[in-house]
Amino acid sequence: MSGKATRIELLRWGTPQMRAFHLSWMAFFVCFFAWFSVAPLMPLIRGELQLSADQIANINIAAVAVTIFGRLLIGPLCDSLGPRRVYTGLLLLGSLPVFGMLLVHSYESLLFMRLAIGMIGASFVITQYHTSVMFAPQVVGAANATAAGWGNAGGGAAQAAMPWVLAGVLALGVGQGMAWRGAMLLPGVLMVAVGILYWRCTQDSPQGDYRDLRARGVAIDGGKPGGWAAFRAAARNYRVWLLFVTYAGCFGIELFVHGVAASYYVDRFALSLRDAGLAVGGFGLLALFARALGGIASDRLVRRHGLPVRARLLCVLMLCEGLGLLWFSGAHSAGVAVVAMLAFGLFTHMACGATYALVPFIDRKALGGVAGIVGAGGNVGAVAAGFLQKSLGSVQLTFMYLGGFVLAGSVCALAVRFSREHVAEERILRLGRADAPSPAALAID
Repeated sequence: MSGKATRIELLRWGTPQMRAFHLSWMAFFVCFFAWFSVAPLMPLIRGELQLSADQIANINIAAVAVTIFGRLLIGPLCDSLGPRRVYTGLLLLGSLPVFGMLLVHSYESLLFMRLAIGMIGASFVITQYHTSVMFAPQVVGAANATAAGWGNAGGGAAQAAMPWVLAGVLALGVGQGMAWRGAMLLPGVLMVAVGILYWRCTQDSPQGDYRDLRARGVAIDGGKPGGWAAFRAAARNYRVWLLFVTYAGCFGIELFVHGVAASYYVDRFALSLRDAGLAVGGFGLLALFARALGGIASDRLVRRHGLPVRARLLCVLMLCEGLGLLWFSGAHSAGVAVVAMLAFGLFTHMACGATYALVPFIDRKALGGVAGIVGAGGNVGAVAAGFLQKSLGSVQLTFMYLGGFVLAGSVCALAVRFSREHVAEERILRLGRADAPSPAALAID
């Protein structure tokens, strides 16, 4: 498998595979931290800028809508330019609108900055791409899910930490209006620092840099010069669109919760800004282990039951997530709501991990396109949830409808099918030995 790692050795930094693993989740973490740093401050921003409920809904939609196009673009760019260049550029350029929050003084400027910041949500695709080209089939599900889960925790960290950062800025004697703007300096600085580290310490693949390898005529596993051709090939694969829907039903829900839950707890249960931030932070911090748990479970089950079991596991996780959402939407006290949120959050994160444990096996020759399209599905789900909230006028009712959508969307996971030849080929790659069954000897379903 062209030098791909067959083990995840967390305490090692000396190999290019583990450097890519650690820096990809760190980069994803700071991108998510920056992306959702505004959300826990929204009750304060809403009061200063005199925002209406309709304007807040527009801001929440803007924060995730542009990421759809970013994720579709980023996948082919990774195939063409390599994840090292793409991630470094995204971190450095993405820090500009984060710093730009210092200049926000109206609804229009806030809407523009949230729209621009949304581009850094495409970081997820690069993380999944980079770990997919660095790790072998035996562990790629766990590597993808762990890196994504630890990175996703940046959203929860922002929910829990930003109210405290705000309190620290206020303690320095800064006025309330300038304090929330000054607090946004922290995520911007973190993005610049990690961007420099990514450029200095990573490489595109186990073999080296894509540009250098192509110049020497070396075949690259996962990196194709014709990135858009790979994207078109991915778009013609029906399995990609089924996972697009399932990811809308798990990661889309996660994005929606990060965007509205803090204000929901303040408005519905009269929690303080800090208590609401801690509650939603707990949901986000589940990603530290829950996403990895979904990927690890997928890898473990496939050893005994084969590739198709990955799709069945995803279906079960989404069913549990949908039931948890219905429970959360009916909660009448803050305590019950927090317990229900943590319950459905566990299965939401696990379903995200199980989805991207499937992605590397859909089409190896169009990995960037597959990762980009499926990743965009999460943002489509969040945007759809935002428009649903806007039309219903009730966050509580929106959560109830979303629970029904997730239950229905779980069927898409069961519809993901692989030919016997495809399953056999993947088994050969996973086992890495000659006594595995020959795919040529098997008939295609």
